[in-house]
Amino acid sequence: MTTTTTRTVGLDELRRAWHAVEEGQFLSPRPMDRGTIPFPTEPPVVDDHVWRPRETVLPVVGCLPQAGATSLALAIATHASPARVIECSLPIASGLVGAATAELGATSSGWTVGRRDQVHLARPSALHRSARALPLPDDAAAGTVLSVLDIGWNLGQLPASDGWLSAALDAAPRVVLVGAATVPGLRRLESALTLLDPARTVVAMRGGPDPRRWPRELASAMGPATRDQHRTGRWVGVPHDRRFALRGIDSNPLPSALVTAAGDVLRHVGAAGHPPKGTS
Repeated sequence: MTTTTTRTVGLDELRRAWHAVEEGQFLSPRPMDRGTIPFPTEPPVVDDHVWRPRETVLPVVGCLPQAGATSLALAIATHASPARVIECSLPIASGLVGAATAELGATSSGWTVGRRDQVHLARPSALHRSARALPLPDDAAAGTVLSVLDIGWNLGQLPASDGWLSAALDAAPRVVLVGAATVPGLRRLESALTLLDPARTVVAMRGGPDPRRWPRELASAMGPATRDQHRTGRWVGVPHDRRFALRGIDSNPLPSALVTAAGDVLRHVGAAGHPPKGTS
């Protein structure tokens, strides 16, 4: 008769083992014993989490909350239609909830989609702790010429996320930075310009297009990178519409002045390969 000796396991050892399980240290399969025959398995599904869009991609980044990045992104897509807006912020912060004229429901990949004339809209269906956890966007509808990425995440955190959104921002030949003509807004804009290559950015300034007409206190808040953007013409003024600011984005037409400003943005980014509306 064979006897089995058992060993008392201490509480600390159990804790270490449990932490190892939580960290995934035991997820790798053990080497097969010599002479064993493995059961047939399905080939692993490869998901490299890399976005490969066929259309042009233009990121739009709000330098501070309520800068108007989502409304400008929608205006750009409206001017360049057929196009789409991919809003990447959390659902609780979505600015596109009431923007669609036709809601198309949720996709199996994790996006809530809708349509507004020739502009398709997509926003995340669930909360995600980081930008890296965002699902890959669905393929664009046939004929889509431009996908406007409404980034919606802190620009300083994106490089550490190491996901498709960060890669798309890095790969884009042009990035639109939406700022506000306030002292805090100019400080945030200067910080954003130091995180990106200023030569590939276009500033969309809301509420004060011409710094030469700003109060002295506001003009003195411009940093060197911001001044250079204005001096070299990589600068578009975005008008402030009080009624639109009050009601937010709904299914009604966008203010015509905002769509006109979006056309100016497209003409600026056209130098980097984004065709303005009506060109090939």
